[in-house]
Amino acid sequence: MAEAPEVDYTLNNPDTLTKYKTAAQISHKVLEAVSGWCVEGAKIIELCEKGDKLLDEEIAKVYKGKKITKGISHPTTVSPSSFVTPYTPLVSDAEEAATTIKAGEVVKIQLGAQIDGFGTIVCDNIVVPSKEEPKDEITGREADLLLATHYANELLLRLMVPPGLLASGTEEEKKKAAAEKPPTQTQISHLIEKVAKAYDCNVVENTTSWLFERNEIEGKKKIILSPSGGVKGEGSPEVGEVWGVEVGLSLGSGKVKTLPHRPTLHRRTTTTYILKRPSSRQTLSEIVKKFGTFPFSLRQLEDEKAGKVGLVECVRGGVVRQYEPSGDADGAPVSRLLTTIAITKNGLTRLAAPPTPDLSKIKSDKKIEDEEILKILERPLARSTGSKGNKNKKKKKKPAKKAEGAQEGGEESSSEE
Repeated sequence: MAEAPEVDYTLNNPDTLTKYKTAAQISHKVLEAVSGWCVEGAKIIELCEKGDKLLDEEIAKVYKGKKITKGISHPTTVSPSSFVTPYTPLVSDAEEAATTIKAGEVVKIQLGAQIDGFGTIVCDNIVVPSKEEPKDEITGREADLLLATHYANELLLRLMVPPGLLASGTEEEKKKAAAEKPPTQTQISHLIEKVAKAYDCNVVENTTSWLFERNEIEGKKKIILSPSGGVKGEGSPEVGEVWGVEVGLSLGSGKVKTLPHRPTLHRRTTTTYILKRPSSRQTLSEIVKKFGTFPFSLRQLEDEKAGKVGLVECVRGGVVRQYEPSGDADGAPVSRLLTTIAITKNGLTRLAAPPTPDLSKIKSDKKIEDEEILKILERPLARSTGSKGNKNKKKKKKPAKKAEGAQEGGEESSSEE
């Protein structure tokens, strides 16, 4: 019997990009829904449960009857203002289950779907509106934080485009551009820190962007912003890769501390270990079947309380990793954006991305004046493909402050490959 041909899981296979895009559409739909549910007084546990339920429902509608795995690539998490890491409380912890979101908080919503192991994850920030005094505009320090994060994210995405990929001009000019070295991790960190400082914010230490692969959201390459404690990034983005690009900023020092909360977010590792307890083996079996190597919340297990017991040995043996909850060391508000991107020969495609904020409603007396930063923000992310989307985006263009103009100029670049 002939061997089955080896499947190409790279972006060279159009099916791969289709699966990523299908997962991204689901991620976008659920992100929009959960953002709308984030009102003053809403219980975080209920937002997370509703988000996961909607993810499951939407995932069930695609690739029906196909023999491929599909599911949640990141459970719905809603992180309060000073939390740095994704947060998802448990039903069985009464105190945490009662946690609600407060007006004026900067909450971070993170979630994702995966089709055939191709995961897209997205994270967005919103300022929780007040029931009593709903405002149309965001002002003050929250405005500074949102604008700084938006422009830091736009800058980082442009620094992810391989040198020379979008170069125009003569063949010689294109060759010269392609021969340029990509920015070093130190240079990237330095530029992002410049944007943060323009709005009197700080980059959250060790904010990491990862190379995504099939069934893997922490690949061999990573870019670490504001590294501390001897950690360092590795590698540069290249054509044919998918990345989860993350930016985290703080109104405090950007230093991080471990919070006194139970770790509720876990992920299976590639470590093998002979588990002794039947409860541990049962829990691991459920994890492998339901989540593969993608992150999951304890509350997604069949029996949350039994899962808590079963996970103890799994974590101790290293077959499951737990994500320690952490927050800003000063208790200051923290923002976070995460975008899943694909790098193709035509440039960078935002697969799953937070929606572009309405910059006219975020009022700050601060702005970016650094010429180097403004020039990078003017760069496109991709070749214009002349699609309808670009025409519509051009219509929307209006005069704005220089930094906003730079951003508007780059918007056409999210064109699909």
